[in-house]
Amino acid sequence: MHKDEVKGVGKQVKGALKDAAGGLTGDERLQAEGKLDKAVGKVQQKVGEAKDNARDALKH
Repeated sequence: MHKDEVKGVGKQVKGALKDAAGGLTGDERLQAEGKLDKAVGKVQQKVGEAKDNARDALKH
């Protein structure tokens, strides 16, 4: 597992918490930040997966 995958998952969790907290408190800005963090985390996770796949392909 590449470090970008781990960081991406972490950002997704952080974003989900912000999104939920913003929804509960009515803070639209916090909720929007959470949604953005989740999206950025997904992209970062996919980048990490692509790096892993490329590394594995070069090994074989």
